[in-house]
Amino acid sequence: MKKLLFIALLVFTTSVFAQDKSQGTTSENYTKKEVQIKMRDGATLFTAIYAPKDRSKKYPIIMQRTPYSCAPYGETEFKKSIGPSDTMMKEGYIVVYQDVRGRYMSDGLYDNMRAFIPNKKVKTQVDEASDTYDTIDWLVKNVENNNGNVGVWGISYPGFYSTYSLLSNHPALKAVSPQACIADFFFDDFHHNGAYLLSYWKATPLFGIQKAEKTDKGWFKFPDLGTKDDYQFFLDAGPLSNLDKFYGKDNEFWQQLKDHSSYDDFWQKRGILQHLKDIKPAVMTVGGWFDAEDLYGPLNTYQAIEKSSKNYNTIVMGPWSHGDWAKNSASAVIGNIKFGDSISGFYQKNIEAKFFRHFLKDNGKGENKLPEAYVFDTGSKDWKTYDVWPPKNIVKESFYLASDKLTTAVQTNVGFEEFISDPKKPVSFTEDINQKGITPRKYMTDDQRFAARRPDVLVFETDVLTDDTTLAGDILAQLQVSTSGTDADWIVKVIDVFPNDEPETPEVAPYLKMSNYHMMVRSEVMRGRFRNSFINPEPFVANEKTAVNIKLQDVMHTFKKGHKIQIQVQSTWFPLIDLNPQTYVDNIFYAKPEDFKKQTHRVYSDSKILFTVLK
Repeated sequence: MKKLLFIALLVFTTSVFAQDKSQGTTSENYTKKEVQIKMRDGATLFTAIYAPKDRSKKYPIIMQRTPYSCAPYGETEFKKSIGPSDTMMKEGYIVVYQDVRGRYMSDGLYDNMRAFIPNKKVKTQVDEASDTYDTIDWLVKNVENNNGNVGVWGISYPGFYSTYSLLSNHPALKAVSPQACIADFFFDDFHHNGAYLLSYWKATPLFGIQKAEKTDKGWFKFPDLGTKDDYQFFLDAGPLSNLDKFYGKDNEFWQQLKDHSSYDDFWQKRGILQHLKDIKPAVMTVGGWFDAEDLYGPLNTYQAIEKSSKNYNTIVMGPWSHGDWAKNSASAVIGNIKFGDSISGFYQKNIEAKFFRHFLKDNGKGENKLPEAYVFDTGSKDWKTYDVWPPKNIVKESFYLASDKLTTAVQTNVGFEEFISDPKKPVSFTEDINQKGITPRKYMTDDQRFAARRPDVLVFETDVLTDDTTLAGDILAQLQVSTSGTDADWIVKVIDVFPNDEPETPEVAPYLKMSNYHMMVRSEVMRGRFRNSFINPEPFVANEKTAVNIKLQDVMHTFKKGHKIQIQVQSTWFPLIDLNPQTYVDNIFYAKPEDFKKQTHRVYSDSKILFTVLK
């Protein structure tokens, strides 16, 4: 099991951030140098520099800062591939990787989502922005043959450090691409709207344990569950407090998660969106429509910069899971759904490489033909381009949850649908048992028929569509609910129901009939206690009708003629998120077994879904 978890770690921290290329190209065309760059407070950060062997011209620098290791270490040991893509590696860049403060071969203590310090007064006030500034300053002054232009890119946590680089304000930083970037750990990765993502519990040691000294090897251990059935493991484990036995007191992050169960100052100061003002470098934010880990980050990073800066600011959203665009997969497949061929290759050659080439090699001169928004329609399965995101030609349309219907008719006689939510028999987020990796991904397009057929999942559905309907933007669920308890989670799923004559796809899902397939397009949870404030949670009044609003992240999806739009509403989503006791306790991480109660939940027919519809 430990070996399997180590392999899972490699998948989590390496393969999703690297391209699939043959070995040899890097060492044949690049030299490698390793240095320790001194920061303003005296700490040194390990930095690997790959420079083109062709010295006939100058090259821009493209850098990635990472908590996941710059491996392989040693100046004779080369990565199989370097830079964002094979295209850019062939074009020629000075490619730099750096272990961030406190990780692997770098000095200092690691601080998960280290808070930004504005208006620094003394050299001991350091953060990722100051470390980025000091690194860039050293690179442009000491690396031979650089043209004075620096770019930063990264996926997932390195995406967060890419966003953070924008706050460094170094004049040489000209282009930044935050990709699948974390923006706030209360809404990305480990939480969604206050609900704890239990499915990420196994990844906690990766971020929670300080290293004792500089090392080129992992110093953390993952828990041995003794089973591949996560659902049964967590159900048998019971309350979250029973998981303490797997993590000692040295796991700082586990203790932080437990101690900060609401959006208090600890999380607020680690968020980066509030600092993205008056940004100067060009920015291209990249994300995947089916990124189970970091979907909030890219969409909100783009919007935050768009609202408060006048720089070049663009967004790319494709039919990808976490980091898929960096791979050279022949086909874009998420779960049981194929979206097309050579989609990642198209992005690497025609979008990403053009962006960096324009600002780093051409100094931003000449015509840049990239649109502001390059987004993939996951229903019609083709790229769309817009001058702004969401597009200008959109309208808001309300669909009501009336009986089992999803209808535009305003509900004057308000009724309700109800279900019993039992913490001992929670609704699973997937039918799969053997989860690949240490975080789930496939479920983002999974067939939801298994959930629709449960009595504790409410289903609301349109008639068969007579015309295509395209959603382009966010979705707001405005629920009117009640519970017999004093707390509850509310999960809303938007589903594309395929027609009965949908063709089979044996090359993708030979085990599955696509007739009446229920493709999940978007989903989200709201921990009910946070319905009015993420800072100040509050209980429900038992059996009292209450408003709960849930913002679902943006989509670009065409529901085709002959399909149906379906909404599912439920209160458990296990073990993607932890179990809500359904009786209010101050901190669910410390809930006791007797707190978990079976409750009756109601969804009233004046509840509605506010779609953003493209006209």
